[in-house]
Amino acid sequence: MKYRALDPMGDYSLGKGMQDFLAGADAVAQAIKTNLLLLQGEWWEDTNNGLPLFQNILGQSGTPEHLTATDLLIKERILSTQGVSQIQDFQSSYESRRYTVSNCTVLTNAGQTVTVSGVTF
Repeated sequence: MKYRALDPMGDYSLGKGMQDFLAGADAVAQAIKTNLLLLQGEWWEDTNNGLPLFQNILGQSGTPEHLTATDLLIKERILSTQGVSQIQDFQSSYESRRYTVSNCTVLTNAGQTVTVSGVTF
């Protein structure tokens, strides 16, 4: 799997040839982050694709039930990412009206372990 790298501002990295692309575990990690940050209705070609942040997550009460429902939505998004075979560890928190995936470890289709952390909504 190849995936275009993002710069620190979250934009596509351009102008460095093949250095602008990630492969293997790094590509899967970038794909997970990109998949989580795509909001439902944001992509013109498929408005049903994306995380239903405004539709189902933000503005909710922050109760344990809501956190569980949000975790399920996030995990579903992660598992739908190309190259991901299973989630091995998942930790999230909801604090001060912010939902954060603090640690997510997945197993790739190639048998590698990838950790993604610090994704906040």
